[in-house]
Amino acid sequence: METQESLTRKLAGAGELKSVVRTMKLVAASNIGQYETAVSSLGDYYRTVSLGIIAYFRQEKMEAIIDKKEPKGNNEKLICAIVFGSDQGLVGQFNDSLTDFVSQSLQALPGKKEIWAVGERVQLLLSDIGFNTSKLYSVPNSVNAINPFVRQILVKSEESYDQGNLTEVYIFHNRPKSGSGYEPVCQQLLPLDEKWRQSLSDLKWPKTHSTDNRRK
Repeated sequence: METQESLTRKLAGAGELKSVVRTMKLVAASNIGQYETAVSSLGDYYRTVSLGIIAYFRQEKMEAIIDKKEPKGNNEKLICAIVFGSDQGLVGQFNDSLTDFVSQSLQALPGKKEIWAVGERVQLLLSDIGFNTSKLYSVPNSVNAINPFVRQILVKSEESYDQGNLTEVYIFHNRPKSGSGYEPVCQQLLPLDEKWRQSLSDLKWPKTHSTDNRRK
């Protein structure tokens, strides 16, 4: 039978644990806020760059993009999937649902596949279902670490594509849904093809207001 002293120690320990958990939640909430702000800024940046590309296409009167790059050797496509997972704790099915989505998406694409995994947890899950992971990157641990990491990924993928080691590059990641939760998505990074150009045409050029309207 437990004594009053042992029960007191357990209650004190539970109180300390509750305090630690509360602190961890506050730190996580602060980090999430920083990333959400960064995502919002990137959305505005992406739109600005896309509008600039549209203006360039119009200026150069480019009506279509034709990719003439052919696969090496036996003409088999060489597809690279860059998969952004998470190595944080308490993320539930974050990596599992993304892995299932990657598997289903790649099965629908003909050709040889290789994986560039961002995060050890998602890399292990992909390896368990038979995918070859040729590169493994650590997940950026801060907002400031994201830009250098993205530049590294872009340089490596463009080098492999230009050398003919890859014919298509796709990015897989989880995207926040409106309200709460997330959903896995896929985007083609390379090549920049006609489908990509047409997707830009869906953007609407911002309307300008006359000087008279602004004065009113």
